[in-house]
Amino acid sequence: MRGKEVFYPIGWDDNGLPTERRAQNYFHVRCDPSLPYDPDFVPPGRHDGEPVQVSRRNFVALCQRLTNLDEQAFEQAWRRIGLSVDWSTEYQTIDENSRAIAQRAFLRNLARGEAYLAEGPTIWDVTFRTAIAQAELEDREIPGAYYRITFRGPDGAPVPVATTRPELLPACVALVAHPDDPRYAALIGGTVRAPLFGTEVPVKAHHLADPAKGTGIAMVCTFGDATDVTWWRDLHLETRPVLGPDGRFVASPPHGISSRDGRDAYQQLAGATSRTARQRVVALLRTSGDLLGEPEPVRHPVKFYERGDQPLEIISTRQWYLRNGGRDPALRDALVARGRELTWHPPHMRARYENWATGLTGDWLVSRQRFFGVPVPVWYPLDADGRPRYDAPIAADEARLPVDPATDPAPGYQEDQRGQPEGFSADPDVMDTWATSSLTPQIAGHWTLDGDLMARIFPMDLRPQAHEIIRTWLFYAVLRSHLEDAALPWRHAAISGWILDPDRKKMSKSVGNVVTPMDPLRQYGSDAVRYWAASGRLGTDMTFDPGQLRVGRRLATKLLNVSRFVLTLPAPEPSPQPAPAAAVTEPLDRAMLSRLADVVSTAAAALDAYDHARALETVEEFFWFFCDDYVELVKSRGYGEQGRPGARSAITALRLALSTVLRLFAPFLPFVTEEAWSWWQEGFIHRASWPDAGGLRAVADGADPRLLDAASAAIGAVRRAKSAARLSMRASVRKLVVSAGEDDIAAVRAVLCDVQAAGKVDQVVVRPSASPVPVHQITL
Repeated sequence: MRGKEVFYPIGWDDNGLPTERRAQNYFHVRCDPSLPYDPDFVPPGRHDGEPVQVSRRNFVALCQRLTNLDEQAFEQAWRRIGLSVDWSTEYQTIDENSRAIAQRAFLRNLARGEAYLAEGPTIWDVTFRTAIAQAELEDREIPGAYYRITFRGPDGAPVPVATTRPELLPACVALVAHPDDPRYAALIGGTVRAPLFGTEVPVKAHHLADPAKGTGIAMVCTFGDATDVTWWRDLHLETRPVLGPDGRFVASPPHGISSRDGRDAYQQLAGATSRTARQRVVALLRTSGDLLGEPEPVRHPVKFYERGDQPLEIISTRQWYLRNGGRDPALRDALVARGRELTWHPPHMRARYENWATGLTGDWLVSRQRFFGVPVPVWYPLDADGRPRYDAPIAADEARLPVDPATDPAPGYQEDQRGQPEGFSADPDVMDTWATSSLTPQIAGHWTLDGDLMARIFPMDLRPQAHEIIRTWLFYAVLRSHLEDAALPWRHAAISGWILDPDRKKMSKSVGNVVTPMDPLRQYGSDAVRYWAASGRLGTDMTFDPGQLRVGRRLATKLLNVSRFVLTLPAPEPSPQPAPAAAVTEPLDRAMLSRLADVVSTAAAALDAYDHARALETVEEFFWFFCDDYVELVKSRGYGEQGRPGARSAITALRLALSTVLRLFAPFLPFVTEEAWSWWQEGFIHRASWPDAGGLRAVADGADPRLLDAASAAIGAVRRAKSAARLSMRASVRKLVVSAGEDDIAAVRAVLCDVQAAGKVDQVVVRPSASPVPVHQITL
């Protein structure tokens, strides 16, 4: 509407763990990468019994099939609500172009040393059996207990240690106390013996040990939580892993458990889940006398994957990482500076970005042990014994992208060399879904595929998104553009809130309080839903409110009705577009257009400031005044003989106002405004020019703004009197006396004819008064 073409692409973020889980449940299958591809596979029609095991390729095909169905439903909703995207730009984060761009960006990160492979502690989801990044974690409070366990010092003296995870006792590699805690000063630097398993573990000092927590000395296991990882790294401790990728205790005890009793105790844990192992260890400790007292119940925060339902574990794995400033102060500072270059709407959301960037404790883990995603484009040479050389990865050729190392041979090798000594093996992982989504600007702009398009649109202007993914989508996108282009990917970030249920709780499918879009769209109409949504300000959560939807529907209906009324009046000659000032002669009409000019300016300024709610509020406030007061005031004049100056002025002003109001509402109520526009205008309203406040002021030149208030006050007084007397609004009023001060009396007199006609008043009397506001006396 301002004469510009907007690049507004539409993409489907379809790969990732949620899609895999949905495909598993929908088709009743599970993926087994060791199985061969079955081109004739048909999903089971029944969902009883064990899920059917399928090959990776079959499983990926099922995921793609399901996302295609889901995206058709999403598209139907987006089209119905009038989302003004360019559907010709549609893409999927798993389509060929997206995979090629994601792999190319990764390979360039790898070539610059920004991506690297490392083995170490990994946050792990035992349900999905995959690594999880820091940005995907959330704390959930769950019940637990403190167990007091007796370690033994060199002299056999007891050393009580409190822990919530006694099952990790065989993974214990140290005890840690605060360096200033006098209770344990004599032990620091020595060793103690762990109960049940008989391992000797050192006692270390570290400032993170809390003397007030538990017994003041902590058990360090590999790995119980993030603090264990910190102590393990800072104190250079050994590793004794006991948990496998399935969340169960591995078959063989870790090194250090050498006694027969210790190995026998461990065999009671092998294959058990953490919960079962905890029960067994506690029972063994009771029997041995090494459990002090009864467990103390507690509720404590535990890390979960944001989409998972089991507590996360930390296990040792080999993973791909991308440097994000978590261990590089210079990069961290550069990313904070990028955040300050960005214009935030609302401004306070920048703090969330900075808090995340400065609070990172490690690099971004980008590999996932899943199947429906963009494969890591890397292979490994095998040595003479058939072991992968992880220190010499073979990168894919950019000219061949996208590739799937599981089916494509490595550059320089033949397929029959896969898995053979001196041959190659594929990296089995896919990239985190955010590793693709972080390249949204590049994917939408066909980076490296269409240089002309990318040059015209990058950096983009606006990223609209919700606040909870500042730490992921926004931060990662800034990181990737900074690493690749040394620039921001866009200039502005518009951060929305969540939609809450009527009790102001976050909507959740597990809770059952979700409202899907199609139901209110069908019940209230698209314009009503858009009206309700647009009333929410950026950065603020809003409640799903059927009452507001009804208000939106009433507004849309009123807009149609008032348009219909205005257009039933005989069109003046010449056409009011542009309306010559001579055509609008009456003071009340000019005053209305003057106020409308202010509304245009205020709404435009609000939209320029990304305050769409303020723009809507301003236009809506004027619209109800226009319908309830102005239209009623000039209706009888507009019905007068076409040649009368007063009638021509009213009709011209009404049409000019209607044209302006329809265009002001068009971004918010696209369907009803287009319908009304089509009744009397050529072309598409959304390609009509935005209203010109200057043109309206030229028509309203010399208008007295007090006229509108005087007229509204007078007609409002008449209506209230009729309502109080329970009379029809069409009933006649014998007499209206208006007492006004010297400054207002001229304005009152200027609108008396319209007030008298609109209120069906037989006689109007104006009297001077000392009152600061006009006073109305009505005789029915």
